Amino acid sequence: MVCLTGDCASGKLECSGAGAIPPATLAEFTLNGAGGLDFYDVSLVDGYNLPVLVVPRGGRGGDCSPTGCLVDINRACPRELSVAAARGNGSVKVRSKTAVACKSACEAFGDPRYCCSEGYNTPDTCPPSVYSVFFKEACPRAYSYAYDDKTSTFTCGNADYIIVFCPPPYTR
Repeated sequence: MVCLTGDCASGKLECSGAGAIPPATLAEFTLNGAGGLDFYDVSLVDGYNLPVLVVPRGGRGGDCSPTGCLVDINRACPRELSVAAARGNGSVKVRSKTAVACKSACEAFGDPRYCCSEGYNTPDTCPPSVYSVFFKEACPRAYSYAYDDKTSTFTCGNADYIIVFCPPPYTR
Protein backbone atom coordinates (compact mmCIF):
# COMPACT_ATOMS: atom_id res chain seq x y z
CA MET A 1 0.00 0.00 0.00
CA VAL A 2 1.30 3.46 -0.92
CA CYS A 3 -0.38 6.76 -0.13
CA LEU A 4 -0.15 9.65 -2.61
CA THR A 5 0.91 11.96 0.21
CA GLY A 6 1.95 11.61 3.84
CA ASP A 7 3.19 8.04 3.27
CA CYS A 8 5.79 6.63 5.67
CA ALA A 9 7.25 4.03 3.28
CA SER A 10 6.27 1.13 5.55
CA GLY A 11 4.10 -0.56 2.93
CA LYS A 12 1.31 -0.55 5.53
CA LEU A 13 -1.37 1.89 6.61
CA GLU A 14 0.39 2.25 9.99
CA CYS A 15 3.75 4.00 10.13
CA SER A 16 5.13 1.95 13.05
CA GLY A 17 6.80 4.98 14.63
CA ALA A 18 8.19 6.44 11.40
CA GLY A 19 7.08 9.91 10.45
CA ALA A 20 5.16 10.83 7.35
CA ILE A 21 7.13 11.82 4.27
CA PRO A 22 6.49 15.53 3.56
CA PRO A 23 4.37 17.23 2.56
CA ALA A 24 2.07 16.30 5.40
CA THR A 25 -0.14 18.11 7.90
CA LEU A 26 1.02 17.14 11.39
CA ALA A 27 -0.75 17.05 14.76
CA GLU A 28 2.01 17.32 17.39
CA PHE A 29 1.79 16.64 21.13
CA THR A 30 4.04 16.88 24.17
CA LEU A 31 2.09 15.22 26.96
CA ASN A 32 2.64 16.08 30.63
CA GLY A 33 5.21 18.76 29.81
CA ALA A 34 6.21 21.81 31.82
CA GLY A 35 3.84 22.49 34.70
CA GLY A 36 2.03 19.22 34.00
CA LEU A 37 0.49 20.72 30.87
CA ASP A 38 0.15 19.11 27.47
CA PHE A 39 1.49 21.20 24.59
CA TYR A 40 -0.13 20.63 21.21
CA ASP A 41 -0.32 22.14 17.76
CA VAL A 42 -1.17 21.46 14.15
CA SER A 43 1.88 22.09 11.98
CA LEU A 44 2.21 23.00 8.32
CA VAL A 45 6.00 23.40 8.66
CA ASP A 46 6.41 20.12 6.70
CA GLY A 47 3.75 21.17 4.19
CA TYR A 48 0.07 20.35 3.97
CA ASN A 49 -1.94 17.44 2.66
CA LEU A 50 -5.30 17.48 4.46
CA PRO A 51 -7.35 19.45 6.99
CA VAL A 52 -6.88 18.40 10.63
CA LEU A 53 -8.67 19.50 13.80
CA VAL A 54 -7.51 18.83 17.40
CA VAL A 55 -10.13 19.28 20.12
CA PRO A 56 -9.24 18.85 23.82
CA ARG A 57 -12.00 17.43 26.03
CA GLY A 58 -12.26 17.52 29.83
CA GLY A 59 -8.98 19.32 30.38
CA ARG A 60 -8.11 22.03 32.86
CA GLY A 61 -5.33 24.55 33.06
CA GLY A 62 -3.83 26.19 30.02
CA ASP A 63 -6.35 27.41 27.50
CA CYS A 64 -7.63 24.02 26.22
CA SER A 65 -8.60 25.54 22.86
CA PRO A 66 -9.25 23.61 19.66
CA THR A 67 -6.72 24.15 16.90
CA GLY A 68 -6.10 23.00 13.39
CA CYS A 69 -6.30 23.77 9.74
CA LEU A 70 -9.84 23.43 8.51
CA VAL A 71 -9.59 24.49 4.88
CA ASP A 72 -8.36 22.73 1.75
CA ILE A 73 -5.11 24.55 1.03
CA ASN A 74 -4.37 22.28 -1.94
CA ARG A 75 -6.76 24.21 -4.18
CA ALA A 76 -4.99 27.54 -3.57
CA CYS A 77 -1.43 26.22 -3.20
CA PRO A 78 1.17 28.27 -5.10
CA ARG A 79 2.17 26.41 -8.26
CA GLU A 80 5.82 26.12 -7.16
CA LEU A 81 4.73 24.28 -3.98
CA SER A 82 1.90 22.20 -5.44
CA VAL A 83 2.07 18.40 -5.63
CA ALA A 84 -0.29 16.85 -8.17
CA ALA A 85 -1.24 13.19 -8.40
CA ALA A 86 0.41 11.12 -11.11
CA ARG A 87 -2.01 8.98 -13.07
CA GLY A 88 -1.65 6.69 -16.03
CA ASN A 89 -0.79 3.17 -17.12
CA GLY A 90 2.56 1.47 -16.66
CA SER A 91 5.52 3.77 -17.18
CA VAL A 92 3.44 6.59 -18.67
CA LYS A 93 2.54 9.08 -15.95
CA VAL A 94 0.48 12.17 -16.58
CA ARG A 95 0.30 14.92 -13.99
CA SER A 96 -3.25 15.59 -12.95
CA LYS A 97 -4.36 19.17 -12.46
CA THR A 98 -5.71 18.23 -9.03
CA ALA A 99 -3.27 19.03 -6.24
CA VAL A 100 -3.00 16.40 -3.50
CA ALA A 101 -0.55 18.31 -1.29
CA CYS A 102 1.26 21.58 -0.84
CA LYS A 103 5.00 21.50 -0.06
CA SER A 104 6.67 23.78 2.41
CA ALA A 105 9.07 26.30 0.86
CA CYS A 106 11.89 24.50 2.70
CA GLU A 107 11.08 21.22 0.98
CA ALA A 108 10.42 22.83 -2.40
CA PHE A 109 13.57 24.96 -2.57
CA GLY A 110 15.96 23.56 0.07
CA ASP A 111 17.00 27.14 0.90
CA PRO A 112 18.20 27.75 4.49
CA ARG A 113 16.19 31.01 4.54
CA TYR A 114 12.98 28.98 4.23
CA CYS A 115 14.21 26.09 6.41
CA CYS A 116 15.36 28.33 9.30
CA SER A 117 18.68 26.51 9.22
CA GLU A 118 22.39 27.37 8.98
CA GLY A 119 22.73 31.16 9.43
CA TYR A 120 18.93 31.53 9.60
CA ASN A 121 18.33 29.39 12.70
CA THR A 122 17.00 32.01 15.13
CA PRO A 123 13.74 33.95 15.31
CA ASP A 124 15.69 37.13 14.46
CA THR A 125 17.29 35.69 11.31
CA CYS A 126 14.32 33.65 10.07
CA PRO A 127 11.25 35.84 9.69
CA PRO A 128 8.05 34.62 8.01
CA SER A 129 8.34 34.23 4.23
CA VAL A 130 5.71 34.93 1.60
CA TYR A 131 5.06 31.15 1.62
CA SER A 132 4.65 30.80 5.40
CA VAL A 133 2.34 33.83 5.31
CA PHE A 134 0.23 31.98 2.70
CA PHE A 135 -0.14 29.04 5.14
CA LYS A 136 -0.80 31.35 8.12
CA GLU A 137 -3.50 33.31 6.33
CA ALA A 138 -5.26 30.08 5.31
CA CYS A 139 -4.91 28.47 8.75
CA PRO A 140 -4.26 31.14 11.41
CA ARG A 141 -4.14 28.70 14.35
CA ALA A 142 -1.64 26.29 12.73
CA TYR A 143 2.15 26.48 12.75
CA SER A 144 3.32 27.99 9.47
CA TYR A 145 7.13 28.08 9.96
CA ALA A 146 9.72 27.18 12.58
CA TYR A 147 9.31 30.25 14.80
CA ASP A 148 5.53 30.62 14.74
CA ASP A 149 5.06 29.81 18.46
CA LYS A 150 3.03 32.79 19.69
CA THR A 151 -0.22 31.97 17.86
CA SER A 152 0.19 28.27 17.23
CA THR A 153 1.09 26.37 20.42
CA PHE A 154 -1.73 25.47 22.78
CA THR A 155 -1.70 24.01 26.30
CA CYS A 156 -4.12 21.98 28.35
CA GLY A 157 -3.83 19.78 31.42
CA ASN A 158 -5.23 16.31 31.84
CA ALA A 159 -7.33 16.29 28.66
CA ASP A 160 -8.45 13.70 26.18
CA TYR A 161 -7.90 14.75 22.57
CA ILE A 162 -10.14 14.20 19.59
CA ILE A 163 -8.24 14.36 16.30
CA VAL A 164 -10.45 14.81 13.25
CA PHE A 165 -9.07 14.33 9.75
CA CYS A 166 -10.92 16.22 7.02
CA PRO A 167 -13.42 17.89 9.38
CA PRO A 168 -16.42 19.78 8.07
CA PRO A 169 -15.96 23.56 8.17
CA TYR A 170 -15.58 24.53 11.82
CA THR A 171 -16.73 27.97 12.93
CA ARG A 172 -16.16 28.11 16.70
